Formats: sequence, structure tokens, C-alpha cells
Amino acid sequence: FYLTPPQVNSILKANEYSFKVPEFDGKNVSSILGFDSNQLPANAPIEDRRSAATCLQTRGMLLGVFDGHAGCACAQAVSERLFYYIAVSLLPHETLLEIENAVESGRALLPILQWHKHPNDYFSKEASKLYFNSLRTYWQELIDLNSGETTDVREALINAFKRLDNDISLEAQVGDPNSFLNYLVLRVAFSGSTACVAHVDGVDLHVANTGDSRAMLGVQEEDGSWSAVNLSYDHNAQNEHEVERVKMEHPKSEEKSLVKQDRLLGLLMPFRAFGDVKFKWSIELQKRVVESGPDQLNDNEYTKFIPPNYYTPPYLTAEPEVIHHKLRPQDKFLVLATDGLWETMHRQDVARIVGEYLTGVHHQQPIAVGGYKVTLGQMHGLLTERRARISSVFEDQNAATHLIRHAVGNNEFGTVDHERLSKMLSLPEELARMYRDDITIIVVQFNSHVIGAYQNEE
Repeated sequence: FYLTPPQVNSILKANEYSFKVPEFDGKNVSSILGFDSNQLPANAPIEDRRSAATCLQTRGMLLGVFDGHAGCACAQAVSERLFYYIAVSLLPHETLLEIENAVESGRALLPILQWHKHPNDYFSKEASKLYFNSLRTYWQELIDLNSGETTDVREALINAFKRLDNDISLEAQVGDPNSFLNYLVLRVAFSGSTACVAHVDGVDLHVANTGDSRAMLGVQEEDGSWSAVNLSYDHNAQNEHEVERVKMEHPKSEEKSLVKQDRLLGLLMPFRAFGDVKFKWSIELQKRVVESGPDQLNDNEYTKFIPPNYYTPPYLTAEPEVIHHKLRPQDKFLVLATDGLWETMHRQDVARIVGEYLTGVHHQQPIAVGGYKVTLGQMHGLLTERRARISSVFEDQNAATHLIRHAVGNNEFGTVDHERLSKMLSLPEELARMYRDDITIIVVQFNSHVIGAYQNEE
């Protein structure tokens, strides 16, 4: 089944979204020029989510990717709720009081976030009241706890992640008289999601990561070449510190059963995640909730089984690891992406492809054919292709789309092979998942002039 280039493009571009930060009187005061994002599903429905919003009461922009497992319910909930928790955690005491007084007296609320959403990015209307009430309880507690100190961004991010995860767990335990909502909160809690979120305010970039999605900075070196700086660490079996952390939190007698076949309790790839109450609640609580829950929950095999060697829960946390980076003029862009991208591409290639795309310049490296025997004809073909690539204006208007095209269509020479791209995109649903994962990417472009000016002020 062969797709024509226009068909390939329509599949690749279906979920693309771009946002340019508006300039104020010709002076752009944001360190962000704008961002491109896109998603390519492998699962049906896709289990990844993405979010982007400007914080209206504090300065700063929030961007995040969320990789769901055991369904998309948890990733969906986290994608629409987490930024509110972060924004509220960052608000000064008097603003929280203003918001609470407005709710009390039924006045219009100060808007907290301006969302930048693709029309396909869904928001669950049915649960909005429940979600709002949980959030309100949180800001009421913040008002009561007020110590008058300004909130540290790192602390705000950690508190917001932990609090939302706690609320997801509580809502599922309390249940809801409305059976649809009751089933929804249980589906959210029993499925899971990773989260990789960036908060950019001036030259301060914070990345909060839970799980195995990644954040990477694209840096332009003095000679014009591109390099990648990691701004997150994967929370999985490949990370020795993470394996050690899990072992430290449980008795020595469980050492052998904690991580099996590179998975937590032999089941879960990420070692940190939202939801996944199967790895957090006691066995008694799991049984009580499933038994009193709606029938659909009982029909679901996943909710009934208890993980093997389950003695000292919780085995899983949503607490993020936070990395702070002060932006420099050579830091040109940030890539946030779910593991679907990193499974297929090395970060160094990601930095080069996005860097060249954004500057429109190909750094001519000698053609590397790494150990392959290449005929003169093939070499001629590679050189002609390279020339065509340089002369053609990039076919993608979106950096995230350009990256997905490479992630799915690259051949062994690191160039996009149309035939391979066509095959990969025409795989039927049940096969697609065997060859690749859902891919979600946000590429944030920085404004070097503004960053340089900030630096000079300091």
C-alpha cells in the first residue's frame, strides 16, 4: 500500500500546531519566540497528550508532554489539570485571596492560564466541576499555609505534581454519585501517565520530569554546529540512580523482585508516573474500590489483578525531578518529546535536524556511509538528494512535523526515505504499535536577543 507524498503530508500534518508569541510595540519581552508541536498516533486512540499555556498572573510559559499507559484517561486528566496546579502554586498570596473571594461572592474569576490548543486537544467538560473543586481546595490550603515567602519555582513544580497525583487518587477513593463521572475518575486513577513539563520565565528554564519522556536543549556552537544538552533523566531501569532509589524505599527482602526484566515489579516501564494506583494503594483499598465501583470496572481484567510480590506499597511516585537552567544566547531551542521520539533518534541528531531546520542552513558534513559498501551510482544518488534537499524550501512549516518525518522515515544514511515513510504511515492500527510508539513533540524557539539583553542587565 503506497502513499503519495501529498497523502504522507496530510497524515503528518493532521495534528500540527504553531504559536508565535505576540510582540509588544515591536519589542518582544518574552524569551520565547514561539513553539511548534505535533503528534503522530500509533495507538488508537492515541495515548499521548500535550499542553501549552501562558501564565497570566505570573510571568512565564508552561509546556508539557504526557505519555499515557493502560489507556489515555490519566494522560488526558494530567494534560488539562497539571498547569492549573502549577500556576496556583506560583501565585502570590494576595492573588490567591482575590481568586477565593471572587468564587465566594460569585464574581467572575481572574483568568489564570491562556491555553494554546489544537482543535483536536480535548477537554473533559463533564469533570470540570469536580476538577475545579479539587483545585479550589488546594488553593484554600495554600492560603491557610501562607508563610508570606515568595514561592520557589522548583518547590512549586514538585508540590503541584504531588498534589495533583494525590487528588487523582482521592477522587477515585471517594467516587461520585454520577455513574459516568465515577467511572471516569476510576479510569484516570487506574491508568497512568508520565509528564515532562517546562516552565520558562525570562532566562530561567525549569524542567520537571516524571517518567521517561525527555527534555533537550539545542545549543549552537561558535562554529555553527549543533549540540544537545539533556535537561531530564529517564526514570526507568536504565537509570542506575533510579533503581537504587526504588531499592532504598523497600525492605532488603524485596530486592530481587522490585525490578524484573527492566520493569517495576516486572510490569511497569517508567519508575515514576501519575495515576497507576495499582502500584500505590494497599491491596485492601484496591479491592474495596473495585468491588464498590461500577460494573465496567469489574469487567476490566487490569483493575482486578494485584501485581506480583506486592508487599510494601507505594512502589511508584509522581514526584518530579526538577532541573534548572539559565538560558544563554547560544541556547536556541528546547525539545520536549515522549519516548516515541527518543526510541528512534539520538539526541545529537535531533539537535542537528531541528537546528538546521530553524536556521535553514545545512552544515555540510562529509557524507557518512558507515561501513556500507556504496556503489558510485548510490553515492551519486545521495549527493543528488542532498542537493535537492538544500535547494528545496523545507516542505514542513512546523519544526515538530519535520522531526517526526525524520523519526519515522530516516534510512541508514540519516536521510528521509519516502518509501520507508510511506510504509510506516500506512501500517494498519494493530501493526503500527509493533513498529513504533505514539510520538508527541513540542519545539520551543528562544529569542537570543532578549536572552542576551537579560544577561547584560544582570
